[in-house]
Amino acid sequence: MAQPTENRDLNIPNELPLLPVRDVVIFPYMILPLFVGREKSIAAVEAALSRDRMIFLATQREMGEEEPQPEDIFTVGTVAMIMRMLKLPDGRVKILVQGLAKGRLEAFTSEAPFFTARIERLVEPRLSELPLEVEALMRTVRDQLAELLNMGRTLAPEVMVVVENIEDPGSLADLVASNMGLKVASAQELIEVLDPLERLRRVKDLLAKELELMSVQNRIQSQAKEEMGKSQREYFLREQLRAIQSELGEADARAEEIAELRQKLEAAGLPETARGEAEKQLKRLETMHPEAAEYSILRTYMDWLVELPWSRTTRDNLDLKKARKVLDEDHYNLEKVKERILEFLAVRKLKKELKGPVLCFVGPPGVGKTSLGRSIARALGREFVRLSLGGVRDEAEIRGHRRTYVGALPGRIIQGIKQAGTSNPVFMLDELDKIGADFRGDPSSALLELLDPEQNHAFSDHYINLPFDLSNVMFIATANVMDPIPSALKDRLEVIRLAGYTAEEKLSIARQYLVPRQQKANGLKKGNVRFSDNAIMKLITGYTAESGLRNLERELGSICRKVARRVAEGRKDPVLVTETAVTRFLGAPRYLPEEERREDEIGVATGLAWTEVGGEILYIEVSTMKGKGNLTLTGQLGDVMKESAQAALSYARAHAVELGIDPDIFETIDLHVHVPAGAIPKDGPSAGVTMATALISALSGRRVSKDVAMTGEITLRGKVLPIGGLKEKVLAAVQAHIGTIIIPRRNEKDLEDIPRHLRKKVEFVLARTMDEVLAAALKGTA
Repeated sequence: MAQPTENRDLNIPNELPLLPVRDVVIFPYMILPLFVGREKSIAAVEAALSRDRMIFLATQREMGEEEPQPEDIFTVGTVAMIMRMLKLPDGRVKILVQGLAKGRLEAFTSEAPFFTARIERLVEPRLSELPLEVEALMRTVRDQLAELLNMGRTLAPEVMVVVENIEDPGSLADLVASNMGLKVASAQELIEVLDPLERLRRVKDLLAKELELMSVQNRIQSQAKEEMGKSQREYFLREQLRAIQSELGEADARAEEIAELRQKLEAAGLPETARGEAEKQLKRLETMHPEAAEYSILRTYMDWLVELPWSRTTRDNLDLKKARKVLDEDHYNLEKVKERILEFLAVRKLKKELKGPVLCFVGPPGVGKTSLGRSIARALGREFVRLSLGGVRDEAEIRGHRRTYVGALPGRIIQGIKQAGTSNPVFMLDELDKIGADFRGDPSSALLELLDPEQNHAFSDHYINLPFDLSNVMFIATANVMDPIPSALKDRLEVIRLAGYTAEEKLSIARQYLVPRQQKANGLKKGNVRFSDNAIMKLITGYTAESGLRNLERELGSICRKVARRVAEGRKDPVLVTETAVTRFLGAPRYLPEEERREDEIGVATGLAWTEVGGEILYIEVSTMKGKGNLTLTGQLGDVMKESAQAALSYARAHAVELGIDPDIFETIDLHVHVPAGAIPKDGPSAGVTMATALISALSGRRVSKDVAMTGEITLRGKVLPIGGLKEKVLAAVQAHIGTIIIPRRNEKDLEDIPRHLRKKVEFVLARTMDEVLAAALKGTA
């Protein structure tokens, strides 16, 4: 490498092709290869080669920018000569460039097909003779560079030769800076400093910082070597100590630990594939030093392997009569669920190899989904494990962590199997619809393998990393609604819907189950307190508003606690809880029944809605006023109900004449549709017929019967579409003392799910079209 000297007579054109470079700043006299791949850049190289081989090299501000604009390029760069070019097979070119002189980009003269720029050459001030201060500065830089080499920094051998012979401070600064591996920001700051002395001072400061960093790095490496030597010395000393203990006949605790693990491994009954891996890991543990970092990790892993119930199972209770008795003892009604369990037992009795079904109980809170799982386990004679999935967002909660992570553990599934102590428990996955997903993975996708009977015979947990047979596990899932559950997961579930209970059913359940349980829970005997039927009905209607039984049991418990206090104070007389006593114990009723419509009204229709906590009555009101045909919707309605209102209005306009409505009235009035209780969001695809009835009533002046409630969705042609949640809606109608319920004809099959005593209380009108709905709901003639 020749000594760099500035060639002031070099003839540099005013206009040159510009090549934006990434991740490097080129200094004058610097020789380096560049790989060029962008079309614009290749065109700039070819243009330079076709002229005088000169090109202006300027660095991009952002390395990742693929198509830099003029404002994305630094203005100070280096004019370079392309010494060689080689075309590569992948379409790129490799060029060897040498920096000639600094330049400033004054203006871009063209941007296509490549950048061309007008360049001003930057000439640095030249010192006629070097003062002592400058010579001392140059000597300091040379000494610093030599010290860096002594500390292990690598530089090309010829660089030090040139550094020793350079007499120009600016050239020395540029040469040292180009070989220091500076970051782009620091290198660009240096190249933009024109004063050679100032630039050399900055290089000196950078070298001083680098020397300090190298010193710290060498000190850390030296400490690490000392620690390593200390660990090796301790290892040899411990091995000698073990040999001495063996000679003296003293017990080796580690050997006993390994022997205990081997004994447990023999008794665990691992399958062949798992047994081979376990033996391999045990041998590793045997040869590993107890102080090694991995020893405790491997020891914990072996504990999990030997404690999992690989081959331990419980025998199923196949006595169908006994199983039926257990189910009846624990739960009232729920005939469909009980029949399904008895079918499972019957098939299991006839066929020993039966893959576990995946039942999913869907229904409102408090209807007994979770407790039903415990009853199933008791009826089968199996262990019961419950896993709550509410709020689980990390896939590792299901599949476990890999053993490379600190604090790694198996997933909650394998933990539950270990907790059960058998490989065929009843495993309840609670709140399946409340599972989440974020950057840590999608737990619902991890459940796909777990709940597929064709795959879960070889379930792989990331921590165990061995196939575990879950095909004998009876999985039971619970959910309030099915909508949030992914379709792929739904496909693996056998859905059994649990609707809410009627008031009569709640009364029977309270008598048989809830009252005795609360008496026992609060330390009361049977003679201490007795509830009348009227008192329990008052609790059901005035103090709870739910489809399930959770709040009812809570209120019964509250009364039992107050009686327990009386008994604890020494008052032994029995307490009869009557309807009047309920108010004395609990205060005024919290829930008032939905206000019944006292008379037939124009523009008010009664609808039935389904919610996660059961059915509800929904009044829809329509008012007309002078206007220009606008439709206003209020009551915090969702998109589906808004579309239902639009469809109902379109139906009324299309059939105005036959409905007894003046067709011209729509241009002269505004319509306001309101659903009371505006603070409560409302949505769902079953309010179409109710909105249409209320609209047509308001427009035609015909009254809507106060004793009629309805549910269903309509089309623009007036067809009535089927709905879901019929039982919950019927329960809400019965509680509101509705006498007639209009339902879609295609929901006739769902009437079988309605208890017979409820069907006797109301009249069902099955409607195919809107005409049949209006005939049953409106009074008077069109």
